[in-house]
Amino acid sequence: MESPKDATPERLRRLVRQVFTDTLAEISIPRVFSHKVEYSRGVLRIEQDLYDLSSFERVLVIAIGKAAHTMLESLIAQTGPSLQGIVCSVSTTSQQPGFRYFVGGHPLPTEESIRGAKAILKTVSALDENALVIYLISGGASAMVEVPREEEISLDDLIETYRVLVYSGATIGEINAIRKHLSAVKGGRLAQAACPARQVSIMVSDVPEHSLDALASGPTMPDSSTEADCYRIAGTYSLHGKLPENVRRIFEERAIEETPKADDSAFVNSRWWPILSSASAAQAAADLLASHGFATEIDNTPDDWPFDRAAEYLLRRIRGLRKDGERVALVSAGEITVEVPNTGGLGGRNQHFALHCAGQIAGENITILSAGTDGIDGNSTAAGAVADGTTVLRARESGLDAQRVLKMFDSFSLFEKLADAVVTGPTGNNVRDLRILLAY
Repeated sequence: MESPKDATPERLRRLVRQVFTDTLAEISIPRVFSHKVEYSRGVLRIEQDLYDLSSFERVLVIAIGKAAHTMLESLIAQTGPSLQGIVCSVSTTSQQPGFRYFVGGHPLPTEESIRGAKAILKTVSALDENALVIYLISGGASAMVEVPREEEISLDDLIETYRVLVYSGATIGEINAIRKHLSAVKGGRLAQAACPARQVSIMVSDVPEHSLDALASGPTMPDSSTEADCYRIAGTYSLHGKLPENVRRIFEERAIEETPKADDSAFVNSRWWPILSSASAAQAAADLLASHGFATEIDNTPDDWPFDRAAEYLLRRIRGLRKDGERVALVSAGEITVEVPNTGGLGGRNQHFALHCAGQIAGENITILSAGTDGIDGNSTAAGAVADGTTVLRARESGLDAQRVLKMFDSFSLFEKLADAVVTGPTGNNVRDLRILLAY
């Protein structure tokens, strides 16, 4: 183990990258499935539930989201290739026999998103009480699986509505509240369509721990948001003048229909198991840091905060921890919000956060990694970036003005030139973002 005096900025940048890579391995979906989902002698165990598959006339699997392929492959590794169903993801990198595949859009829906949603609704609507639906749900499915509740809302209207919401500055929970109420598949309406079949959801969550029904906009869960929330959110973020006419009219006429709540009959025979979440990533990272000799704390308080406020909070925390020990680490899971102008360059919220922090820690012995567990950060090829007290100086020596790049929302260009971009490629997983701060 390196002593504090040996912990040079270069070595710590290398170490924090390795911790992130090792964290991804620890929380890999096949690894988690092997512990929490088991199939033996015809009985499927999902956490504490047991399902005798032979007792159902039909078993249907619906896999949606960025991790749909990985989750399905992990399930079939347990059950064997006897299952059938539908997969909606961002690609068809691998296909299983017996499954129909749709390539939906992300972050904006496409025609294929609508076709996939309609196929799912048509299939589950034909089921009766002798059927079992196994949902494999992961982040990103809000755009990949979508069909408007109102026929007059066109695909163009839908795309523009999503764009307005994504760039409004609203939190993911607020965005999803509106998505749910405009959708025929979200906010528990998929569960309604599948009723009276028995239903169980296996979930890889990319939403805050306390709001699981925001995952994929909650297609199989009771909706905690209300139509009143939608009207309030539209007012808070001045959405009325930005939404397309057909959607704006629904708000103006206060014609939003309420989503199903916990007392709806659709949920009597429904179960939900979040087997992986951002808390899993935070704990895995903390355990790894402890093995490297760091006194480590987890603090997810800044979840869904604006990037600058989150940076101020986390930097204050790591500086406070440094007073109590020579090697300290702070882990924070969740997401931060960044309003990106249309003129922005290449990057994403993680790289923007890291570059903002670089300006705040110039000259200090602090190292920061911020990256997405899905391997994707904004419109760049990176998952995130590493910054430390030398970043601003090294950028200047390379002919780059860190503050100017930050204002241009072009952080990837700087981190790529400094070899500090974290590039993993798509991971097949998605449990939100991870920030790791080291100090000595």
